[in-house]
Amino acid sequence: MSRISRTLIEYACYHIITRGNQQQKVFKSDVDYTRYLTTIKKAKKRYKIALYSYCLMPNHVHLLVEPESVANLSGFMHWLNRGYTAYFNAKYQKVGHLWQGRFKSKPIVKGQYLINCAEYIEANPVRANITTDIATYPYSSYKERCLSAHKDILDEILIKDTDIKERGHV
Repeated sequence: MSRISRTLIEYACYHIITRGNQQQKVFKSDVDYTRYLTTIKKAKKRYKIALYSYCLMPNHVHLLVEPESVANLSGFMHWLNRGYTAYFNAKYQKVGHLWQGRFKSKPIVKGQYLINCAEYIEANPVRANITTDIATYPYSSYKERCLSAHKDILDEILIKDTDIKERGHV
């Protein structure tokens, strides 16, 4: 049985979710989280991807991205997760799959829904009862996006008035 093709739309943003195989932890130490973020930075440049929001949870990852071309999306995720898997397997003396199947991607239109999606992604640690204060969770984009923390990995969300007006939100 063949798998269903992804819905890919030029000029759209994407909420991406990738999970650990069998819900296993994919981050076991602070160094692991840092390594994944470093790998994201490299993958962003290589595949011309804008990153608007992220949250790294112990057993899965949420990203809100905008590819320059939709053709870059799969390459970005393949390179990112393959690179991190090689690191993880070497560090923890493992073999085989780290990630559960294909990553999930949902197209997101620019406008208020994009902002809502970024907020949803960053609130994951609160919903999972990992923390009660979103600002204290170190592996999400909340501090950088909302508290003007050191700008390191995120791209600025640029929403034109027409992005909102064309969809009847103003």
